[in-house]
Amino acid sequence: MKAFIRFFSSVKLAIALLIILTAASILGTLIPQGRSAAEYAARYGGLAGILVRFQFTDLYHSLWFIALLGFFGLNTAVCTLTRLSPKLRRARRPQVAADPKSLAARNPKDRFRRSEGLPAVRTEAEEALRAAGYRVRSEKAETRVSILGRKRIAGIFGPDVVHLGLLVLLAGGIVSGLGGFKTQIVLREGETAPVPKAAFEIRLDKFTTEYYPDGSVKDWTSAVTVLEDNAPLRTADIEVNHPLSHGGFNFYQMSYGFDWETASVEVLARKSGDPGFLKALELKPGERAPLGDAEGTEIFLRRFLPDFVLGEGNRPETRSFQPNNPAVLIEGIREGRKVFEGWVFANFPDFARMHGTEADDLAFELKGFRAGQYSVLEAARDPGVPLIWAGCLLVMVGLGLAFYWPTCEIRAVLEEAPSKTEVVLGGQAAKGRDRFEKEFAAVAAALRRSS
Repeated sequence: MKAFIRFFSSVKLAIALLIILTAASILGTLIPQGRSAAEYAARYGGLAGILVRFQFTDLYHSLWFIALLGFFGLNTAVCTLTRLSPKLRRARRPQVAADPKSLAARNPKDRFRRSEGLPAVRTEAEEALRAAGYRVRSEKAETRVSILGRKRIAGIFGPDVVHLGLLVLLAGGIVSGLGGFKTQIVLREGETAPVPKAAFEIRLDKFTTEYYPDGSVKDWTSAVTVLEDNAPLRTADIEVNHPLSHGGFNFYQMSYGFDWETASVEVLARKSGDPGFLKALELKPGERAPLGDAEGTEIFLRRFLPDFVLGEGNRPETRSFQPNNPAVLIEGIREGRKVFEGWVFANFPDFARMHGTEADDLAFELKGFRAGQYSVLEAARDPGVPLIWAGCLLVMVGLGLAFYWPTCEIRAVLEEAPSKTEVVLGGQAAKGRDRFEKEFAAVAAALRRSS
């Protein structure tokens, strides 16, 4: 048992653990956390496998980091407990008797004689200390009286309260590491999605985007309803930096997007040989509609790309999810077979060309498009937050005790002699020595008044 206490109360162990935890935290800051394996492979190449294997990509939830926190907490607890017992004895049962020589070595100190007898001087000394706010204990041994005056005794426990706060903080970190998680929930207006590891659901009632005059995004707002067993519990707006808290979860507004898969596209069809022919079609990707011409043509909207670009192998793809270069792929179908197809661009209508044996003189124009927006919410549960707040409060209280509530002590030894009483005073204070020396001088002056 002694070896266990000696090992875990070691200051060297505490320093070593702090260095390792600091180095690991620096890595956790430099390495993006919780990203996809593909992103790590693109960023770090062959090193990505090592980072993922040793959980540097999810550092604060890794077992080895949590184990380090546990060892540091154990080290702090053992150190605190080994030093707490003597402090408790000092606070509850202090040694009152003192040696006059030891008091004479203190700073501040004082020594003088009183003409009164020992009982009268003892009473005056105790009253002077009590008047200055000190708790007084005294002991008599033959012709000597020892008096101890102390105030702000709780100040000696300031470092211990700080250590307790650190332990609670570490416990909060461990609980968060083991029980906390984050996930993203993508919702379209009117959709309801279950919240993972929760007994309730969340529904997106309305999503709005506010823009600055230059067109950049100013704010996103998700009006949501929390439901349990299909019964609404509460409604709230979630904005950037204004999350919703419910059932131990925090919901943050992360991002948004356009639901291009269900976009409504307006296409105009014309015939160069028939100036009076004009057909407006409103379709969604995957839908078809009759053109209404003599040939019985049906128009099939195969694809919609919000930001058309030719990718690898000249394959059409979207560069982003913003409508920077909208384009649709149109097919013409007659009697169940495809007779022409071609891309139609909103920004470049002259580039639209139908390719096929029966394209005839048809021309198409991408007149407009509409797409609903979806909201991306982050649901985060951090069960260690109450412990972390409690730990922060304890650390603040402990620092306040240590720096602003320092323990002060004034000792007096009264020695009875024929027709006089020898008085020796000595004081000590952990902090605020200037104020304490003035207080000590006032107590000494009160005792000297009849000397």
